[in-house]
Amino acid sequence: MIAQTFFLGMLGPWQIVLIVVVVLLLFGGKKIPELMRGLGSGIKEFKDASKEDEKLESGKEPEA
Repeated sequence: MIAQTFFLGMLGPWQIVLIVVVVLLLFGGKKIPELMRGLGSGIKEFKDASKEDEKLESGKEPEA
């Protein structure tokens, strides 16, 4: 937690703008939505899998 606060404290608004510009230059405007969509679906699958694990541990049957 302390490391996260330290790291976020070091990033100012100009550094964030610079990071966004570099990402736009590297990937282009059309590729970024595809990357974010893939990231979102990956996070959703991870959450679903963790919920399924919790159900298995509690003794309930997973839904198909």
